[in-house]
Amino acid sequence: MEIANIDSKWTLFLDRDGVINKKIDNDYVKQISEFEFLANALESIVSFSKIFGRIIVVTNQQGIGKGLMTDQDLQLVHQHLSDSVSKAGGKIDAIYYAPQLAKENSILRKPNIGMGSKAKEDFAEIDFNKSIMVGDSLSDIEFGKRLQMKTVFISQKELEGSVCLPSLYHLKQLIENNFNPL
Repeated sequence: MEIANIDSKWTLFLDRDGVINKKIDNDYVKQISEFEFLANALESIVSFSKIFGRIIVVTNQQGIGKGLMTDQDLQLVHQHLSDSVSKAGGKIDAIYYAPQLAKENSILRKPNIGMGSKAKEDFAEIDFNKSIMVGDSLSDIEFGKRLQMKTVFISQKELEGSVCLPSLYHLKQLIENNFNPL
């Protein structure tokens, strides 16, 4: 799969934990003090903001369903994320999340396509064939594939049918090297 000829008609979908911010092993980012950007992730999102028409975060957050945090706690974390990106000169157009437990098999939880469908409802110009899903789990990649997006697997492992890169920064470099603004 090639990532080239990306312009403002494209949408970038990003998973949150493990892509934008550090994952907490066997736990969840429940408050702002636990949210820590991965190296160069903020800089990368700012760069993506100049290329992609839309940047959408899609994240499974079953910590809410488990009662470990509230919807309000998550809203504060997401406001911090959006504000940090904005202050750095970038943008996040929307953040969608699935608070349900995995066992509920909600249409919202990745790999199901509910968050993608909501994004398309809110931003009619989104074309999934001109979208990239970046994630660090197989459910992220399956979500992208179900919606006919290009997929980028943030991992040290290879995954057939996806671009595999160690970080968002590496994706930024790849896109900038192939970027054609015309």
